[in-house]
Amino acid sequence: MRLPARPRSTLESRSAVAADARELAALAARTFIEAFAAQNDPDDLAAYVAEAFSVARIEAELREPESFFLLGTDPSAGLAGPVGYSRLVGARREDGITGPRPVELQRIYVDAEHRSSGYGSALMWDSLSLARSQGYRTVWLGVWEHNYGAQRFYQRWDFTVVGSHDFVLGSDRQTDLLMARPV
Repeated sequence: MRLPARPRSTLESRSAVAADARELAALAARTFIEAFAAQNDPDDLAAYVAEAFSVARIEAELREPESFFLLGTDPSAGLAGPVGYSRLVGARREDGITGPRPVELQRIYVDAEHRSSGYGSALMWDSLSLARSQGYRTVWLGVWEHNYGAQRFYQRWDFTVVGSHDFVLGSDRQTDLLMARPV
């Protein structure tokens, strides 16, 4: 499948490095809370965020083989720091992911105040392009069954539902839809 032209956007994406860990952890925690605080128990959310987005955890993820982070910035808009990020993780496959050489788009988030700016589409394009450049042929992701906006966004990028799996947020077991597409 060919990628369409990159969406018009002033977003610039670059690979994250170890020196970005603190800023990346703060961005990851903030964007996750923005996305899910209204629909989840605060204690479950806090427990998950503390574990998943600690600086030590992000530092470890940056060192993992087949782990790729992109940071999205927009210096032309005078924005200080990253406004979004994504993470791709190879060497994992869930039931239902049948395409060749899969990579998981484990995270893709943009600050809430910039969600209608086109940054998400530019970051998705950059993530798919990175996956292709690394030799992956299938991109898959998990999206919360109640996150309808994200599901519509992924459908616009030709992801289709191929299964589901459990996602544990604190003590709350939730269901994620698995979506995939060729890259």
